[in-house]
Amino acid sequence: MSPIRNPEAIDTLGGHCENYDLVLVPGWKNSGTEHWQTLWEEKTPLFSRITMSRWDQRDIYLWIDAINRHLASCDKPAILIGHSLGALASACVIAEDHPEIAGGMFVAPADPMRFEAEDIIPHGRLPQPSVLVAGHDDKLISIERTEQLAQSWGSDFVDLGTAGHINAESGFGRWPYGLNILVDLVEQIEAAAG
Repeated sequence: MSPIRNPEAIDTLGGHCENYDLVLVPGWKNSGTEHWQTLWEEKTPLFSRITMSRWDQRDIYLWIDAINRHLASCDKPAILIGHSLGALASACVIAEDHPEIAGGMFVAPADPMRFEAEDIIPHGRLPQPSVLVAGHDDKLISIERTEQLAQSWGSDFVDLGTAGHINAESGFGRWPYGLNILVDLVEQIEAAAG
């Protein structure tokens, strides 16, 4: 398998990794071998990933606990990069104003009702910079709902158009453009801190 085709973004992120831990937070059932999260982790040394023993459970609290366990091992402030249920759980942890979190990238968050998480997710502005990335034809959430979440959380919103659930099944394997979105977020975090 060839490397991710975005060396400029990888170089830029590599420079920022002196200041941040880039933490991947997969969704329900984990991200498979062809998923962009897995490929980012395998093809670059920049990313770490939360671990859980039961990826098949639909309990958002398991994801929240796994993120908090991972944060305890981070040496630098973390930027959470969550997909689907992992995006919802990442927003929950960021909402707690955790001192070890610098920001979050929420990709194709699932509708909270699918995971009985409507009362758990944040309903106000997040304390750290974030970006929410979504497509118009995601079967797990409407574009209107993702726009509502982005507005509520104060997240920048990136509309990918026809993009499905932004996973391997939707054709998002290596997803080099996603690295550009992450670079923009990191630079926003740097600007806010500086």
